[in-house]
Amino acid sequence: MKSLPLFIGAAALLLASCGNRSYQVAYNTETVQKGEITTSVTATGTVEPVTSVTVGTQVSGLISHIYVDYNDVVKKGQVIAELDRTTLSNTLTSAQRNLASARSDYEYQKKNYERMSDLHDKQWISDDEYESARLSYEKALNTYESSKLQVSTAQTNLGYATITSPIDGVVLSREVEEGQTVASSMTTPTLFTIAQDLTDMRVIADVDEADIGGVVKGQRVTFTVDAYPNDSFEGTVTQVRQEATTSSNVVTYEVVISAPNPDLKLKPGLTASVTIYTLELNNTLCVSAKALRWEPKQTTIGEGDVIEDAPGAKHKLWSKEGNTFKAWPVEVGASNGVTTQILSGVSEGFVAINEAVVNQGNTTQEETTDSNPFMPGPRNNNKKSGSK
Repeated sequence: MKSLPLFIGAAALLLASCGNRSYQVAYNTETVQKGEITTSVTATGTVEPVTSVTVGTQVSGLISHIYVDYNDVVKKGQVIAELDRTTLSNTLTSAQRNLASARSDYEYQKKNYERMSDLHDKQWISDDEYESARLSYEKALNTYESSKLQVSTAQTNLGYATITSPIDGVVLSREVEEGQTVASSMTTPTLFTIAQDLTDMRVIADVDEADIGGVVKGQRVTFTVDAYPNDSFEGTVTQVRQEATTSSNVVTYEVVISAPNPDLKLKPGLTASVTIYTLELNNTLCVSAKALRWEPKQTTIGEGDVIEDAPGAKHKLWSKEGNTFKAWPVEVGASNGVTTQILSGVSEGFVAINEAVVNQGNTTQEETTDSNPFMPGPRNNNKKSGSK
């Protein structure tokens, strides 16, 4: 978390007395000036390709040929593997023969139905004979249509025996070997995983529920990976996912971060330590939060000092001119807890008090106690008897 570098110096010294003892109060000041205010949240995530596709098979069979290996660059439509075609070809041949038979029966039943329809119109045949011919024609038609679908399915399955790459990319994994049998059931078996473009990666970061409220799309991100501890990578928040994940009673949300990778240093699966900058204000008027909290107290003023307060002001800065402490009402903006943005009320170069340091003899006491340093201290045992 960055904060504004502030110029702090000692202001005028106030000499106060109480009895026979003297006290000095030094006022530390700072100059209101332009700087930057940032806040950030940290998280861990995993580097992965923006687009990756798992390639499987929709038919069962024996892997007869594999044409690619790990890290191979492939093009869309390129043949990457083939299944044994024997069973699939036999299935197609059988379906084609069934289709030919169904076509012949359909054509015969169609002509017979047309002939019986003419005879029925002339009332040369009974209604039963006509209905029988019509029923046989409809059955033949349905069988013929079903046979055509079976041939189409067999041809499609035979096409599935040739496995091609669905995208341009790089082979990340190969799950099978030549001669291995794959069985397609309810779950399509995975043969290959192909990443589309390794120069365009992303990080999926798990952000804690306490921090997710400040994370929005477009924020700047920096992250590091253990593989390159001296390198810092940059990205941008591209998505804040709404689904929560609970693990060991810890609730997190996934944040998607772009991760340009032109030199291919980032590899899929690397663990990233992420910093998301939820607030970034540059060249803005700033003052420390400490100065906004300070106000003169009885313990830090001397006799004769005058306080010109600003009643009703929610935020104010204090200055001291001579014996007068003056409050300056200000309007504040964003803050990171250390530095606060000043929107109005004072100008750049304004000198504000941020601390009072009380010097009691050889002891220096910051303004951190409610006790009054001007009250008499313990009796001095070395004082001569009878002295006043």
